[in-house]
Amino acid sequence: MPENVSRAIGSPPPQEQLLLDVRDLKTHIFLRSGVVKAVDGVSFTVGKGESVGLVGESGSGKTMTCLSVIRLMSVPTARIVGGETWFDGQNLMKKTAAEMREYRGRRIAMIMQDALASLNPTLTVGDQVGEPLRYHDRSMPKPSRIKRVLDVMRAVRIAKPDERLNEFPHQFSGGMRQRIVAAMGLSTQPGLIIADEPTTALDVTIQAQFLKLMRDLQRENGMAVLWVTHDLGIVAQICDRVNVMYAGRIVESGTVRRLFKQPLHPYTMGLMASVPVLGAKRKRLHQIKGHPPDLLKLPPGCAFYDRCPERMDVCRQSYPPQVSDGSGGHVNCWARTTPSAPALGQA
Repeated sequence: MPENVSRAIGSPPPQEQLLLDVRDLKTHIFLRSGVVKAVDGVSFTVGKGESVGLVGESGSGKTMTCLSVIRLMSVPTARIVGGETWFDGQNLMKKTAAEMREYRGRRIAMIMQDALASLNPTLTVGDQVGEPLRYHDRSMPKPSRIKRVLDVMRAVRIAKPDERLNEFPHQFSGGMRQRIVAAMGLSTQPGLIIADEPTTALDVTIQAQFLKLMRDLQRENGMAVLWVTHDLGIVAQICDRVNVMYAGRIVESGTVRRLFKQPLHPYTMGLMASVPVLGAKRKRLHQIKGHPPDLLKLPPGCAFYDRCPERMDVCRQSYPPQVSDGSGGHVNCWARTTPSAPALGQA
């Protein structure tokens, strides 16, 4: 099947088109009170030129997963205790700290969710967009570097970049600052962009503009994007496949089309039911009862047990096995292993 057709239906990438392959990744945070299993056996893939979503509530482990991929954990006591991360055929877990610095920024770039906090208020935007180029290509002459900075600022739709090159972050609007952060990531033309909730601080209109911009840039440059978000609307607009995280694990994975048409995990169903529907009249929005579990005291079985409307005794005792959805995705749920479970793979 041609690559563009495969991407259109959102099927997992074939081996030769695989860019990022995360296998059973485990990152724990060691505290005096115990061990927090922030990332507890996460596995997923991203193909070349593909958009993949990572969805879940705050605290589910999305950002820690991404930081673990690039080995840049924000918590000093966090340690990667297991798993492998393969990028373009290379195991990043085997790389030295110096080798990882060559990957970060050049091959893999990350767009943070708070642009104002990501930018240095004492440096011009031109200096900050050009910083990855200065680090990763020290032989590039200054005129060539400035030209590249101007080109990438034009690419993210910054008007009159030659005039704004020497301005500071506070002179830009929130949407423009987010574009500057995107320009920093794009300056070295990486193969993978990790976008960690980049639209959180933007209003709806600016958010739509930024998403369109990222889609256009992805199409032009052929880069892959890992979208970290809790907004299912963004997933529907921009992703090919999606992984749903809960309590440090991926509980469901599949194509966006299948996930919206036939969610399989009770947690995913709860997330879908919580989304307001235009024109639908409700007395109040659906909510998932209870709270996420304490990651210091995870139960031996399914972490969603206390909040699950379909829970069974076996759910408390052991973690559910992985069940295929028939289209390259999967779900981890005991309720989907019983004879009375909804048929899989019909979406």
